[in-house]
Amino acid sequence: MRIHWLQHLPFEGLGSMGTYFRQNDCQSTSTHFYLEQPLPAVDDFDWLVIMGGFMSANDDNKYPWLTAEKEFIKKAIDSGKVVLGVCLGAQLIAASLSAKVYKNKYTEIGWFDITGTKEAGETIFADNFRGKLKAFHWHGDTFELPKGAYLLASSSACKNQGFIIDNRIVGFQFHLETTFKMAKDLLGHCAGELDGGKYVQSEKEILSDMSRFDKINKTMCSILDDLQRANSKL
Repeated sequence: MRIHWLQHLPFEGLGSMGTYFRQNDCQSTSTHFYLEQPLPAVDDFDWLVIMGGFMSANDDNKYPWLTAEKEFIKKAIDSGKVVLGVCLGAQLIAASLSAKVYKNKYTEIGWFDITGTKEAGETIFADNFRGKLKAFHWHGDTFELPKGAYLLASSSACKNQGFIIDNRIVGFQFHLETTFKMAKDLLGHCAGELDGGKYVQSEKEILSDMSRFDKINKTMCSILDDLQRANSKL
């Protein structure tokens, strides 16, 4: 299986997904937009993974490569690829499918429960979105659901926390791939965003329980297993 991932910031990589892909002998390539690297041909990969970033999906004037990135994501979707986006990545998938991306009422940073929806039970992720899951969050924007999407989960701060289309196009507003080291790196670069808001935790709260990272990383592996089984023809 050939994985290509899109990275927007040097400290927001694949996290636990990278370990999963290595353990499953996947071929991995990447485009790092902050290094002005080019995009590959769509035929060069089977899965496209889009990571997070502090920019908005609507910041094309500030980051001109966003326009080309959204066009590339749409091309990958139309070509039948598995496409998985996390945080900004989910917003970029939504935008590429003509769904609105906009400022959420609340900034959500830290550990907050997401609750699986009834719709999630009709998807390949049914077992992973039963009841509540304490996920890691770091976002200020949200998205409308693209056409044909199943809503996977919601939180108190943000209704649209995840979606899936055709069991191969997936967007997660929350983070399950974040490791303890990634969280420390995020805090080192973006601690100024911890403004004491209703759904913004302190650095101490975020790093207080290392076992939380192990739990979400295991769930991420389970989700990748589900996605791989559903698209085994790749």
